[in-house]
Amino acid sequence: MEKQCVLVTGGAGYIGSHTAVELIAAGYDVVIADDLSNSDLRAVEGVRRITGVEVPFEQVDCCDREALGRLFRQYRFDSVIHFAASKAVGESVHEPLKYYRNNLTSFLNVVELMRATGRPNIVFSSSCTVYGEADAQPVTERTPRKPATSPYGNTKQMCEDVLRDAVAAYEGLRGIALRYFNPIGAHPSALIGEQPQGMPQNLVPYVTQTAAGIRECLSIFGDDYPTPDGSNIRDYIDVTDLARAHVAAIRRMCGGARRADYEVFNIGTGRGVSVLELVRRFEQVNGVKVNHRIVGRREGDIVAIWADPTLANEVLGWRAERTLDQTLASAWAWQKHLCGME
Repeated sequence: MEKQCVLVTGGAGYIGSHTAVELIAAGYDVVIADDLSNSDLRAVEGVRRITGVEVPFEQVDCCDREALGRLFRQYRFDSVIHFAASKAVGESVHEPLKYYRNNLTSFLNVVELMRATGRPNIVFSSSCTVYGEADAQPVTERTPRKPATSPYGNTKQMCEDVLRDAVAAYEGLRGIALRYFNPIGAHPSALIGEQPQGMPQNLVPYVTQTAAGIRECLSIFGDDYPTPDGSNIRDYIDVTDLARAHVAAIRRMCGGARRADYEVFNIGTGRGVSVLELVRRFEQVNGVKVNHRIVGRREGDIVAIWADPTLANEVLGWRAERTLDQTLASAWAWQKHLCGME
């Protein structure tokens, strides 16, 4: 039987690079495509070092339909995992047009080319932001989507709708949207991890950079939310666990066991952790101090959200395995690797 090949758009990014590793470990061939606008070629080298495979890499902007079309003609693959997108909630509030142009155009190009070239399977990198400020926790896949609290979240809702409608209209196209929660941590090898360009937009890289002395102080956005300690609550999932969920989704689409051609799954741990709790846990696990201060709330943030991952557990055969302590230790190991502190 011919080995299956998966195109990973945005594969030089944080989640994409970890997913490439897990795909290769599961026996798939992988092609990585990325425009390197918010990623680093060193991530591709890390994937190659971890796997021992000279993974093909193509520098392509998915918004460039002609260039993306050449990629589709060059490689034989039947599945796509689409990560390529701008991803910072706060930035999207201040630069909405950038997010609508990049996230929607890139996704439309991928789906159109899949249809034109007969590539049947796509896994879309969605987000728990589609639930907005949910009425109850944890959220299930049946929890109503609410108006997005940021342009970033709105692009995820819109792309889900595009995929749902395209799958319904075009025979042979199958799609799974993975609504995942807050990925953190790094590969256990410390060869790949989250490496933001400039000021970190996500919590854990800011925590690790502050602990390493790169940043003077961590800003915590609000301590007056209606939560036990006043800080936001999120479902923090290890990035390698998240990467495995994408492998499980590919297997489901290729294995003929689907109940429908379009499916949605929450990918989280099922446990909510506050920002302040996470910072304290990071300090305890790694034996370091993180200077922090409370500042005003950040636009686009919701109070609390965490997942009910039961459907993914039962249907995909996937579940989160790594503990929060393991994940926070891996994040610090990655930061020390970047700083030469080993």
